[in-house]
Amino acid sequence: MKLVRHGAAGQERPGLIDAEGRLRDLTGIVPDIAGTALLPESLERLKAIDPATLPLVEGNPRIGACVGSVGKLVCVGLNYSDHAAESGLPVPSEPVLFMKATSSIVGPNDDVEIPRGSKKTDWEVELGIVIGKPAKYVSEEDALSHVAGYCVINDVSEREFQIERGGQWDKGKGCDTFGPMGPWLVTADEISDPQDLHMWLEVDGKRFQDGSTRTMIFGVAHLVSYISQFMSLQPGDVISTGTPPGVGLGQKPPLYLTPGQTMRLGIQGLGEQRQTTVQG
Repeated sequence: MKLVRHGAAGQERPGLIDAEGRLRDLTGIVPDIAGTALLPESLERLKAIDPATLPLVEGNPRIGACVGSVGKLVCVGLNYSDHAAESGLPVPSEPVLFMKATSSIVGPNDDVEIPRGSKKTDWEVELGIVIGKPAKYVSEEDALSHVAGYCVINDVSEREFQIERGGQWDKGKGCDTFGPMGPWLVTADEISDPQDLHMWLEVDGKRFQDGSTRTMIFGVAHLVSYISQFMSLQPGDVISTGTPPGVGLGQKPPLYLTPGQTMRLGIQGLGEQRQTTVQG
């Protein structure tokens, strides 16, 4: 299934995309694409519904973040060997973890704000893992059974705030609008191999990132298991798994976003995003 949230910001309603690519409304079936609605038994009930029995959503509504009420947005840094190389940093021996503020989460096509004082706002296409079953001290062998599905995330980053302003990375990662998520959550049964997905990102029509989850240092199963050793993961929590090379920081010379630009990005089987940058 492709699960989606549609409507004005803060008033999103649950929906799904049918086989013909049409948006169907799930209002009254589940309260939101969030929390317990992502448990395995809840997803099984949704799969049993004939989409043709659901109301069609007419027009062209705004698409919200594909997961609502995210409890934790856990991110993995330097998780692609080729991205670590372009950053001039060694390949980590263990996953590098940081948290991205849930207040950064927006819809896949919402505007991205360049923060006040920013000189180095950057882009990062990433595979998002959506947790569907509580995970605590899970084994790598069992980890994928805790995954509800996958989505596209743009881990927008302010490099000066992240690297040059002292302390941890979070201050360059958690700015408002720095977490576009969606357009939809694709349930895990539709993705045969999350370690073989093409991913790309363009700015103003020029392709900068053109990679694959094949070059991940730590794969999906390892990450879910690893993170669950340090914190419990709950249904609706999201893990953003790192980015392939081609970020602005890695250009020679480095190249950063300015207001009025357009980012377009996507991952094979998971849909596309499109954002315009505006001054915050």
